[in-house]
Amino acid sequence: MDQSTRLRTTIICALFVAMTAILAQIEIPLPLVPISGQTLAVGITATILGSRFGALAMIGYMAVGAAGVPVFAEAKSGLSVIIGPTGGYIIGFIFAALITGLILEKTSFTLTNAMLANTAGMVITLLFGVIQLKFAVDLSWAKALAAGAYPFIVVGLIKAFLASWIGITVRSRLEKARLLPRNAFKKAL
Repeated sequence: MDQSTRLRTTIICALFVAMTAILAQIEIPLPLVPISGQTLAVGITATILGSRFGALAMIGYMAVGAAGVPVFAEAKSGLSVIIGPTGGYIIGFIFAALITGLILEKTSFTLTNAMLANTAGMVITLLFGVIQLKFAVDLSWAKALAAGAYPFIVVGLIKAFLASWIGITVRSRLEKARLLPRNAFKKAL
């Protein structure tokens, strides 16, 4: 990858880190785990950028937050968030973006495939979140699922649809404007 391509992809990933930080501040509070716009941002990121750069953007998001910049939900930051009850979701964002992007790269960037890919990403995020919630708060599996997964399934499916629709629409328009050449991120692999 040449210098200009590297700089361009770094800037693009940084923009998606910023978008995730902004959407993280939109939330509906619940007792243990709030519903936030973070997962919507993860889906949009993976749908537009694909697996590698979607995952890199989420690694960047986690690193910025761990370093102390208040980018997580409720303007929280620090390593304590990542190792705390909700940190599994943040770690899961990386794998959700990776798998969502991979599914789209292996199939095609269509709304139907994006919906399937983003639903898989939602399941991955919830899985990581529930596992960490269970151990961080010392809950039974039933209570961890009740607090960390079940309340988010319907909202997660809505966000998966929105991420798919927004992501495919924006990706298509960026390609038409030649701001995101077709398969640009696949070629950089």
